[in-house]
Amino acid sequence: MNRGDIFWVNLNRTIGSEIRKQRPCVILSANPINKARHTIVIVPLSTAVKEHHPITVSVYALNKNAVAVCDQIRAVDKTRLLKRAGKLSPQDIEKIEDGLRQVLAL
Repeated sequence: MNRGDIFWVNLNRTIGSEIRKQRPCVILSANPINKARHTIVIVPLSTAVKEHHPITVSVYALNKNAVAVCDQIRAVDKTRLLKRAGKLSPQDIEKIEDGLRQVLAL
């Protein structure tokens, strides 16, 4: 589990407007943290939403155009990870980082 890897993640059980169901997510936490902790930080990906920068950021993932839903960043237990599905390009990771800086006012 490395930064930039895309995994299918079980995001259920959710409340309200939280993004739900099994969905591809990109790991954004640092590799040393990924190894040391039982949780990782992810950003869900979606093909059903259009880009509205900085909340959603266009990326190319799993051989199609998608968006990273930056306002749905969350820590999840590693047991929620179902299957590795790919890896994001360094350029797409940078775009997500930029979106997160704006969403989180960093």
